[in-house]
Amino acid sequence: MNVFIIIFAVILFNLIIFIHEFGHFFTAKLFGVRVNEFAIGMGPRIFKVKRGDTLYSIRIFPIGGFCAMEGEDEESPEEYSFNKKEPWKRMIIISSGAIMNILLGILMTFILLCQQTNFLSTRISKFTDNSVSNHSGLEVGDEIICVNGYRTYSHKDLMFSLTVDGKEDFDIDVNRGGEKITLNNVKFNVLPGKNNSKSTQVDFYVDTIDKTPWTLIRYTFIDTVSTVRIVWSSLAGIVSGRFSLSNMSGPVGIASAIGKATDEGLKINVMFAISSVISMMAMITINLGVFNLLPLPALDGGRLVFIVFEMILGTSLSTKYEGWIHALGFVLFIALMLFITYNDIVKLIKG
Repeated sequence: MNVFIIIFAVILFNLIIFIHEFGHFFTAKLFGVRVNEFAIGMGPRIFKVKRGDTLYSIRIFPIGGFCAMEGEDEESPEEYSFNKKEPWKRMIIISSGAIMNILLGILMTFILLCQQTNFLSTRISKFTDNSVSNHSGLEVGDEIICVNGYRTYSHKDLMFSLTVDGKEDFDIDVNRGGEKITLNNVKFNVLPGKNNSKSTQVDFYVDTIDKTPWTLIRYTFIDTVSTVRIVWSSLAGIVSGRFSLSNMSGPVGIASAIGKATDEGLKINVMFAISSVISMMAMITINLGVFNLLPLPALDGGRLVFIVFEMILGTSLSTKYEGWIHALGFVLFIALMLFITYNDIVKLIKG
């Protein structure tokens, strides 16, 4: 059964890559840019077929893909080349991959929420028997709207803001009877974890919201936005030093997490295990979309920066020099991935 789930996860992962590259492919074709090759996977080709001007291929390692456009990384005099198109068209082509990933995340989130009988709110319904937070200000009926400055639009936001740092006290804004009240130093129990880590014990339950067509659509978008915010907040935490690079996971760490989620899910039933994998894949595809929009060389966001400067200055940097910058960024990105993969392997060895 685990083999089936792993195959399912690999298929979903490659679907994420396919959707991203198809976004570039579709908009490139829409604006008359020639696509020289559309590939899923990396390494040597194991299948290829040419249709028109495009070579379609599947490569041996299912860890990526690409959409190679004429004039994307080199000067090309042809009218159908990427570098000859208007800046706004190039912006759409470059950003469409990330947009498709986020749209896929919305679809996956919708599929997951369709299976639920109701949705969780941010309004406290009752406290656990050993609750601490109800002795430091929180009350039944409080709708939590902000935790340490982090706005909580959904239950996902609430859990992230309370558990991400392993703190024991928080400044919390609540809506109590239509009035906004700020509660300072709200206490929670903290539980010890592995490697000297700590986790905050959330000691209350929240009200549920009935599922209707409207709430299903509403919470699909709310949960997707919450995931995007969590990704950005986590990336900002790494840049600011709040989190370390060792907290990041690469393909090895993701595979390990999928395996653990699968094992736990299978203790309930197969459908629950599949739902767990889809949930993780929704996070991954949204993560990929957001990460690709970062203004860094070799990423789609880095390419967008060059196009924006071109639109402002009225002239573009030589495609050759821009290619060198992206090549340098790619080398640094590979170095980062090797570091993250090394950490993932060390964590696996240590259990």
